[in-house]
Amino acid sequence: MTQPPQPPASSAGAASEAPIKPSVLVVDDEMGMRNFLARTPALRSWQVETAESAEAGAARLAAQHFDLIILDIALPGKSGLTWLKELKAAGFPGDVILITAFADMETAIDALRAGASDFVLKPFRIDQIVNAIQRCFERTRLSRENFLLRRQLAARDGERDDIIGSSEQMGRLRALVHRIAPTPSTVLIQGESGVGKELVARALHQLSPRADRPFVAVNCAAISAELIESELFGHVKGAFTGAKDAHNGLFYYAHGGTLFLDEIGEFPLGLQSKLLRALEERRIRPVGSQQEVPVDVRVVAATNRNLKHEVEQCRFRQDLFYRLEVVTLTVPPLRQRSGDVPELAALFMDRLSLQLGIPPLLITPEIARALSSHAWPGNVRELRNFIERSLLFGEFPLDTLDAGPPQDSGRQPPSLLLAEVEKQHILAILAQSNGNKVRAAELLGVSRKTLDRKCAEWSS
Repeated sequence: MTQPPQPPASSAGAASEAPIKPSVLVVDDEMGMRNFLARTPALRSWQVETAESAEAGAARLAAQHFDLIILDIALPGKSGLTWLKELKAAGFPGDVILITAFADMETAIDALRAGASDFVLKPFRIDQIVNAIQRCFERTRLSRENFLLRRQLAARDGERDDIIGSSEQMGRLRALVHRIAPTPSTVLIQGESGVGKELVARALHQLSPRADRPFVAVNCAAISAELIESELFGHVKGAFTGAKDAHNGLFYYAHGGTLFLDEIGEFPLGLQSKLLRALEERRIRPVGSQQEVPVDVRVVAATNRNLKHEVEQCRFRQDLFYRLEVVTLTVPPLRQRSGDVPELAALFMDRLSLQLGIPPLLITPEIARALSSHAWPGNVRELRNFIERSLLFGEFPLDTLDAGPPQDSGRQPPSLLLAEVEKQHILAILAQSNGNKVRAAELLGVSRKTLDRKCAEWSS
């Protein structure tokens, strides 16, 4: 897994966290060439190791991760070209630059067909080999950006804005985000489903020294327990049935930036120790690999569960909880800041009318009051979906909304009343969807897994 030639430090002012240097292995039987490349000032920003043969290089590679190999073709014993073919057949994901003093066009073509990233003839100037390395790193950078762009385009909502809301609660949250963002600290964001936890995570990233680096979001509840380890940490070729090629994980793509682990409470218990180790040591081990790969990633996690309760129930590791809970931010539910509803509704109306090509509907004071009085158990996501439905229908379907949470009679705690309101609203949406849980979850603005869990709680 190659990395950019000069990765940034984990964050500005984090003197204890040194930049992670890309690692380069030079394999050449000439000591002079090995020393020349290892001691060249232009390569001092990289970690350079050397080996005198393909066999020695293989031994070094078995013990340590390398992002790139500079490999001579003419070696004692196994040739560099033969080892290159073996490396690629085994799924080595890094780049290989071949160097040689004896080559013709046919050899160069064979090398490139075998998987060489570049081909440099000896004798060469140092700028030639440095340029070849830079080309490899640039291709990797473009590959990362392409991957991240595809993920962003595939996301349902490409809308990215500052934290919206004029309420006192959101003002305090904004102030905390601005204070915490420049630090390298791990952040745990708590809040009900649909309140906008990812928006807070993106704000932390955009206001940090990592803003020009990747922001990679992953929903832990949307990936099966069998695949999540490979998805996060990657895997080597042949690591399991169906692993025909090596795969870079999301930690790799987030290198230098921020990795957002949404619904961290759903993370498989059996893999939590591996996540803990990645957070503490800044190193990951792809599935099926014996090598640990250094990564520079700030982790922001989010959950709609009470992780302390999950720890007490032995469903979440206590040490991982404390590692994530360095800083905790709580996003209040929409029902606790009803004054923000008209502002959010107007924002969604402007956005969605442009996206759908439909003239916006007028949000009258009466409509605003009706929206503000609704409990919104699906929070901001449910409000957004309601505005979209309104645009599609050409009117506000207020009859699908509850009148709001019932008043406290003093005979029951408010939490019980709220739970009953939530239950009745979900049952109403299920009835409206003719029992289609996928559609109901979409209308409610929650995941299918969350909806199933709520229904299971009522039937138990």
